[in-house]
Amino acid sequence: MSGATTPAEQAAPPLYWQVQRRRNGDLFGLFAVVVVFLAAYGFLFPGFFTLPGFAKFTQSWFPLALVAMAQAILMLTGGISLAIGAMVSLGAVIAATTMAGPLGVGGGTAVVALAGLGIGAATGLIVVKLRLPAIVVTLAGSFIVGGAALLILPRPGGAVPMWLSDMLAGNTPVAFLILVVIVVLWKIYLATPLGLAIYAAGENPVGAYRSGIRVDRVLVSAYAISGLLSACAGLFVAAQTGSGDPVIGTAFTLNSIAAAVLGGIGFLGGQGSMRGALAGSLLLSLMISVMFFLGFTPVAQYVAQGLIIIGAVAIPQFRRKR
Repeated sequence: MSGATTPAEQAAPPLYWQVQRRRNGDLFGLFAVVVVFLAAYGFLFPGFFTLPGFAKFTQSWFPLALVAMAQAILMLTGGISLAIGAMVSLGAVIAATTMAGPLGVGGGTAVVALAGLGIGAATGLIVVKLRLPAIVVTLAGSFIVGGAALLILPRPGGAVPMWLSDMLAGNTPVAFLILVVIVVLWKIYLATPLGLAIYAAGENPVGAYRSGIRVDRVLVSAYAISGLLSACAGLFVAAQTGSGDPVIGTAFTLNSIAAAVLGGIGFLGGQGSMRGALAGSLLLSLMISVMFFLGFTPVAQYVAQGLIIIGAVAIPQFRRKR
């Protein structure tokens, strides 16, 4: 019969939602916590509900959101990167030393993007071809990339055109609009063969390979995209500050891991979603801002962040065991 459905078609919706529940974990609880912190931030800083206030907040969140996405895509494939902070610094110094010169903003942006893609792809090739642990390769890469940033700009300096800083870090939420575009592009990427294979390559690489998935290509593309996002975060930071700093990205490495973990991304691959990583980065940014307004000392902020992250990781594990 033309209107009849096969058993496989009848089972597809339940199977789809089972996969989604596994990937997204406890995101509803995370979203609830984010809403609470948003309310607290709005109470402490009423200007948040104005267009300039919203723009300023999204500008402070935007670089962390990008590095959280950069870290999340690698963790989804079962890897991790300790070079994200160095890539942010490299992107910042490249932007600050090229955009005010003959290359202009367009040429400087292209150099930043190519550096991020090239270094990310090279890292991925080393991981997949030499079969070395990603944590070791990226740790070594962090020293190499960080050294390259210091060679390009030994001390803070350089310049980013004022009009670019005003556009990206002014009183309009351009950063938020760019983030929306990036999320849309990520959704499109997930619909491609490389995007569809990310979860399979992370959760069961052997099974994925036997199913015909070119796991090496998936991993290299993931590292390339991660490098691109990290370098672009550096470009935005340079636009925020108006200059480049060869060590400005140091804190982003651990913060990217913290944001991904808060968002439910698993260390073993195949678990979590990009929306969770973005929510985790938003929560981390809100926590820092709220604790600042409440007068927490820097030491107290670090302790509070650590306790919240441990709780965010431990509570879902306890629930799964129960």
